[in-house]
Amino acid sequence: QVQLVESGGGPVQAGGSLRLSCVASGRSISTYTMGWFRQGPGKDREFVAGISWIGGSTEYADSVKGRFTISRDNAKNTVHLQMDSLNPEDTAVYYCARGRVTAIRTSREEYDYWGQGTQVTVSS
Repeated sequence: QVQLVESGGGPVQAGGSLRLSCVASGRSISTYTMGWFRQGPGKDREFVAGISWIGGSTEYADSVKGRFTISRDNAKNTVHLQMDSLNPEDTAVYYCARGRVTAIRTSREEYDYWGQGTQVTVSS
């Protein structure tokens, strides 16, 4: 079993930044792809960013490219999401998840363990 706990969310004004963290416990995530997803009000949960197990490959949703950066620290069993130039459309609950396969996937079905989420609210 793996437990994932997100933190770092909160209110922020448009143009601001937040850094989300996801800490894993129970088992190491060092050999797994990790992803960040988000679910806005009345919307489906969508892929935001993914990172391969050694951190050499990353992938981003078009809506966040150039603004968000995913990274990981395997020694600390932690994944981060640096979010810059935030806008109100980024308002959502953000979830981290562990991938089932080594390649980065954008479908939520390809992830097996999920955190409880952290709320990000961007005001204009």
